[in-house]
Amino acid sequence: MSYQALYRKWRPQGFEDVKGQEHIVTTLKNQIRLGRIGHAYLFCGTRGTGKTTVAKIFAKAVNCEHPVEGSPCGECAMCRAIQGQASMNMIEIDAASNNGVDNIREIRDEVEYSPAEGRYKVYIIDEVHMLSIGAFNALLKTLEEPPEYVIFILATTEAHKIPVTILSRCQRYDFRRITVDTITGRLAELAGREGMDVEDKALRYIARAADGSMRDALSLLDQCVAFYLNERLTYEHVLDILGAVDTGVFSRLLRYVMSQDVSGALKLVEEVVIQGRELTQFVMDFTWYLRNLMLIQSSDQLEEVLDMSEENLTALKEEAAQIKQSVLMRYIRIFSELTNQLRYSTQKRVLIELAIVKLCKPQMENNYESILNRLAVLEDMMERGVAVMPSTPSMPMDTKEMMQEPAVESLPPAQAKDVEAVTAQWGKIISGLETSTMMMLKDAMVSAGPDNQIILGFRDDMQKGYFDAESHRTAVEKAVSEHIGKEVRIVSRRLEKGKAEEALFINPNKIHLEHVEFIDEDQF
Repeated sequence: MSYQALYRKWRPQGFEDVKGQEHIVTTLKNQIRLGRIGHAYLFCGTRGTGKTTVAKIFAKAVNCEHPVEGSPCGECAMCRAIQGQASMNMIEIDAASNNGVDNIREIRDEVEYSPAEGRYKVYIIDEVHMLSIGAFNALLKTLEEPPEYVIFILATTEAHKIPVTILSRCQRYDFRRITVDTITGRLAELAGREGMDVEDKALRYIARAADGSMRDALSLLDQCVAFYLNERLTYEHVLDILGAVDTGVFSRLLRYVMSQDVSGALKLVEEVVIQGRELTQFVMDFTWYLRNLMLIQSSDQLEEVLDMSEENLTALKEEAAQIKQSVLMRYIRIFSELTNQLRYSTQKRVLIELAIVKLCKPQMENNYESILNRLAVLEDMMERGVAVMPSTPSMPMDTKEMMQEPAVESLPPAQAKDVEAVTAQWGKIISGLETSTMMMLKDAMVSAGPDNQIILGFRDDMQKGYFDAESHRTAVEKAVSEHIGKEVRIVSRRLEKGKAEEALFINPNKIHLEHVEFIDEDQF
């Protein structure tokens, strides 16, 4: 016989094998045991939580010749026929591909015929939210008053798409996400039966990556074991297969950000990229890591909520004690926004690097959270005894003159032709700047402005905020001045949809050809 996937091979065949849904299993068993079986059920919940599995077990139980406390015996002819998908008493329909009115009319015609054997005909309609409005309307009357030998079980992952008229005719059961502990226990049990050599830490990570889905967990285990066939499956192996990173990487990244070490943080991202890790998952995991730190700061009794080992919990508590909650909330906000941006981006690495620069440089933002972050940095420097000097120190004029370096000869102001030269050679001018600054400026629209100014148009608030920082703007102006030998002034503008030209105060006919490739109004 060909190989069978773990989630198919070990699909529960009785209520006692269903994990994590005790509130539903107990109710259904009591209904069967007491003869209080309903005519229509709605099973809701995320993928892989057992909706279809429980529906099939229920179909066996109501037709079982020798039920045991509401559970199917699994030995009688009806149980074996339904389990082998050879019984006409269980009809499974995929609403995703059978969602028309005609498909429902066929069901209405079929229910008129009583079962040839057994007591009930059970119709399981999977992904029922995919039915058309006409199909739902055709189902209404039959669902409300079916023959006494017919049971409908509707399964869906999106209950909000089902009409209220359908919901009111069903008993609704919400399947919960299965906990990490429950999934880990089940994986350990099945790994033992399969003779797999798997590290406990690896199983727990697989359980966490499954996000509450038992089926996903078994599929991930199947994938990892297949790669490391006849070897012990370790935690590091699982990280390699799933493209994830160890929590130690998140700790390192947080320390780089807290110390405002942009270079170290970007080098860590480079390591993650070289290792082939999935960048979206990396951002989501780091956001989750920050969330755990915030919860630890909020309460000391969250071990069950955090769902992690004592060793990791101790390490997190040490991390949480070193960062202020207001700063942490700013980090979470920036990375939560980044998660949404990555869904539609083809330049994920660039967005991540920009977000990290933003974390390390709170002066790029002018909001309440960034101000608190900057104050926290200053307080930390003062506690460590680092001298904090104001940007324009107050001292007598003669003292200033003594400390200043020999004055540099002032440059003449730029003229119109000089500004035009800058716009024509912009790419060459910024190529000598720092990498982070060059990345921020490469998509900017460059134009000659009034009073012989240079205007930079930005589509992104983060890029504009980076340039508006005094040190960055001064560095760019210095590079331009050195290139043309004239003193220039650069100002920034925010480009809005359909208003790029107005924001720059430019004549569209004078845009230099070198920069036409950056102008794409459809993106605004």
